[in-house]
Amino acid sequence: MNKYKLAKWKIKIHEIIYEADTPAGKLFDVILLITILTSVLLVMLESVESINDKYYDFLNISEWIITILFSIEYITRILTVKKPLNYIFSFYGIVDLLSTIPKYISLIFGGIHALAALRALRLLRVFRILKLARYLGASNNLMSALKSSRAKISVFLYAVIIISIIIGTVMYLIEGEENGFTNIPKSIYWCIVTLTTVGFGDITPQTPLGQFIASFVMILGYGIIAVPTGIVSAEYSFQNKANKNKNTENLPETTSNAVQLNSLCCINCLAVGHLDDAKFCHKCGNKLHYG
Repeated sequence: MNKYKLAKWKIKIHEIIYEADTPAGKLFDVILLITILTSVLLVMLESVESINDKYYDFLNISEWIITILFSIEYITRILTVKKPLNYIFSFYGIVDLLSTIPKYISLIFGGIHALAALRALRLLRVFRILKLARYLGASNNLMSALKSSRAKISVFLYAVIIISIIIGTVMYLIEGEENGFTNIPKSIYWCIVTLTTVGFGDITPQTPLGQFIASFVMILGYGIIAVPTGIVSAEYSFQNKANKNKNTENLPETTSNAVQLNSLCCINCLAVGHLDDAKFCHKCGNKLHYG
């Protein structure tokens, strides 16, 4: 009986800290994000010498309070899953650990507590609160488009490098050392800076012919920026269309294309992205809803 009650207690805590569909879960995540923002702000203020000298005690105590709270949260997350190693070695598990230990390490190695700014990474949990995970598919499409375009982009970048070497060499011959083009590598550097429309201005052509070539390079730069964008955009549109057709073909006739996903987190393998009416985890088959 006691084991059963303990199991139900773990499940309840798991629903609060791992899921965002319940009011308690949403409240927990909102408080967590506010705490993370406060912690990052404290670390930023602590780096300002005048503020740190005046409010050192307040900043230090506040940081310790937040560190202890995060430590309790981290331990609780480990205790409320069936396979703790799945959480410990997951992306969020590593981020949670890295955001907790700097303050403890600072007791041995002074100054390293500034690494507590890593807690900003925990703000990625906003995806769970706002249910933005469903839009991560778009980022996957973009990565797929970039991979599919790598051959075309590689050829394009190779051509840009060749152009930069040629124009850089020409500018070295035209401008010479007296105008700042002291060697060919530096002239190539000028060409790349101008071609990418950055324009640091540390080296500028002085001769009429050099200025004419520079004008040509500036105009060429706008076209060079547009080419890879066009390549990736075309590939992205193709990938997006292909994925939509694939998803439509795989859906049953009675199923709507607007599949609703919830934020239920499997207590066994921590998988998310289940259907609203799912009873079992789509990854490990563990039961999701407990009565």
